[in-house]
Amino acid sequence: MTPSDDQTISEDRREALRYALAIGSGAALASAMTTTPASAQAAADNTLDRVRANKVLRIAVLPGELPYFNKDLASGTWSGFSIEMANDITKLLDVKLEYVESTYGNSVLDLQAGKIDLGFALNPTPQRALVIDFCGTVFPHPFGAMLKKGMEAKTWADINKPEVKIAVDVGSANEAVARRFAPNATIKSLKSRDEVMLEMASGRVDVVVNALILGLTAIAKNPNLGTYKILQSPSVAIPSSMGVRREADKRWRDFLAVWIDYNRGIGQMREWFVKGLGLAGVKAEDVPVEVNI
Repeated sequence: MTPSDDQTISEDRREALRYALAIGSGAALASAMTTTPASAQAAADNTLDRVRANKVLRIAVLPGELPYFNKDLASGTWSGFSIEMANDITKLLDVKLEYVESTYGNSVLDLQAGKIDLGFALNPTPQRALVIDFCGTVFPHPFGAMLKKGMEAKTWADINKPEVKIAVDVGSANEAVARRFAPNATIKSLKSRDEVMLEMASGRVDVVVNALILGLTAIAKNPNLGTYKILQSPSVAIPSSMGVRREADKRWRDFLAVWIDYNRGIGQMREWFVKGLGLAGVKAEDVPVEVNI
């Protein structure tokens, strides 16, 4: 396929989604003409119409959270997996992108307060689902293990042994997963991720249980830590999603859910994901084929 073919496909894709949005807006306008003034006002107070009217999409950005976000301190330019996604959405809607620096936890609060229109890289926990909406799964973020050099493991049973020493950061999802699926191992809980990596680098533990991105980026920084494997039997993964403000009009949430499914289906999401990991030094060939994105 030639570059011009790629460009044509991309433009056709955007035109199709713009057409779908136009139909939706037309239907909403026709409906609004038959509503009461109160309901018409409520219908106007929705994120999709506000973004298109203001010509701005506000997103939360998290400094240093690769592969999702990366800020060039010299130029102030943002890049990363989430930025690639946001740029594509703004092109479809013909709007500009506005950055609001935040954290994972504050992204939820920012959505509730109306400070942002979209939050990326959020795990849809039951607690969060009580206060914001989620747009479907961008990708299931798998868990596995960093293994010391020379060690082999394919399943959780392979590390679920008393002689296997495992390090995790206390109170994290990594610790919860390790204690659930490798309860017979010798598990050492440490205060921070840095302490966990120091234990691994010094050879005081055999395994670090963590999510895929944490494992791949740590080894990219220090290949001497070992190798990373997604463990099976069972497959353990927590969805990574996009969050939006809870509102009666669900068109914004539903549009983004379709956008996610479409870009996963054509392989675009994986391309953006691998590109984001590349900013952290992870090579494309090091991304496990089992990653379902």
